[in-house]
Amino acid sequence: MADNVRIDGLLKHVKELDSLMMKNPAMEKQVQKLIRKVLMTARREIAKSASASMNADPRKAYKAVKTAVYKQILGGSVSILNKRRASGKKTSYEPPRTLKPYQRGGNRVKRGSRTQDVMSYEGGDRAFILRFINAGTKQRKAGTRGGRLGGNRGRIAARNFFSSSSHSAMRKAAMELQQLIDDLIKQALK
Repeated sequence: MADNVRIDGLLKHVKELDSLMMKNPAMEKQVQKLIRKVLMTARREIAKSASASMNADPRKAYKAVKTAVYKQILGGSVSILNKRRASGKKTSYEPPRTLKPYQRGGNRVKRGSRTQDVMSYEGGDRAFILRFINAGTKQRKAGTRGGRLGGNRGRIAARNFFSSSSHSAMRKAAMELQQLIDDLIKQALK
């Protein structure tokens, strides 16, 4: 009789331990939820770093930092969004004029439709700005117009904000995830 009680108790503990294994779908979902939570915290930290690396960000390019939680394996990533097309949401942001009304100077050439489209991108559609600021650009020249050579567009110096901020944010996220999983296991064992 005592042996049956021990075996029943042992089987109960084995079932409890099996419920804590990652092959258990319920446990896997809870861990994925925790991964999503720490990745969102890391994303916010990296987005703050992206915003701080720009002098001004009126069209919210910092929103182009994205997270992904993997389905096949337990894990995820934080990266700069790489869209093929704009989402279609447009903004009516107009950059401030540096000239007073009726003051001579400035660009007298009308804006093209493509320039207007690019200037109306907002949020995630401006991921290309984050990549420019992160990796920098070469010296750029404007095209020719009417046989005349265009102007010098300059270059953007690489600031490499993403690698440094993402490294520290992901390290914090890993430590936080470890603590959350430990708490989850302790809670499940009670």
